[in-house]
Amino acid sequence: MTPRERTEQWEKINLAPWASLAETSKGRAEPEIPCEVRTCYQRDVDRITHSKAFRRLAHKTQVFLNPGGDHYRTRLTHVLEVARIARTAARALALNEDLVEAAAMGHDLGHAPFGHAGERALNELIPFSHNTQGRRVAMLLEKGGRGLNLCHETLDAIERHSGSVSPETLEGKLIHIADRVAYLNHDMDDAIRAGILSELDLPSSLRETLGSSPRERINTMVIDLVSSSAGRAEVSLSPEISEAMLSLRKFMFENVYFNPAAKGEERKVGDMVRTLFEYFVAHPDELPEDLRALAEAQGVERSAADYIAGMTDRFAEEKAMDIIIPKGWERR
Repeated sequence: MTPRERTEQWEKINLAPWASLAETSKGRAEPEIPCEVRTCYQRDVDRITHSKAFRRLAHKTQVFLNPGGDHYRTRLTHVLEVARIARTAARALALNEDLVEAAAMGHDLGHAPFGHAGERALNELIPFSHNTQGRRVAMLLEKGGRGLNLCHETLDAIERHSGSVSPETLEGKLIHIADRVAYLNHDMDDAIRAGILSELDLPSSLRETLGSSPRERINTMVIDLVSSSAGRAEVSLSPEISEAMLSLRKFMFENVYFNPAAKGEERKVGDMVRTLFEYFVAHPDELPEDLRALAEAQGVERSAADYIAGMTDRFAEEKAMDIIIPKGWERR
């Protein structure tokens, strides 16, 4: 047997009956010859990790715009933390770690610059969400319009990792929970680092239930997730921890995500995104070549949104400056 076939055989023997098997994947939009070494989900991990969209996550906001320190999270470090949390739980539950890793690494490919502020600004101009944009990046926008041709299960988990529609696979559902575990705790850690909060600001009931530090809370949530889901064809937290997580989320929205000290500059994000969008809609010839071709089929507004959504924070700032600030006249 090839190394891939041995891995597929191992999955059938060792994974839970309800786990997603690489051998029975629904496949790719464009069928491909299987790799001799890697399963289809392992190939998805590699394609995402080597993509340009993935590399740009290093320079996209998680919560704090242009933080003045080296240790604040970016969208890329968030994705890596989700992957580690999800793989730990997947291994304990005998789910498919490779599919979990692919979904985790790809779940935020569609995020706009400047975090959720950028997403909201784009959505005011054209229907936009980072979930559907992530699928669009993977299917269409990467590799000059050819896309990454990911497996159906990976794309489903990317598109449905948040929101009201549940992913098809348990691995996708696990990403939904791991994403929330990661961002609630590392955003709290960053808020403490920024001096916006202290641990004592968190209600004592939450500290007693979940823990008195981000590390303790992540540990509590992951252990609860594993113990509540073990031996079941379902992935969920216990009612007590689920309720505490929702209370923590409410606390974070009230004290961090909508805190003027942390988010006071976000109005400017809306102005910048609007400036970029209006400019590229009026000047489609300045879009990248692959997006100009796509604009002819799907409209210049969508291509302008695609271009802006793919920008890093600093690239968006530079483009906006180029548009707004007049250049000095040069004698010719």
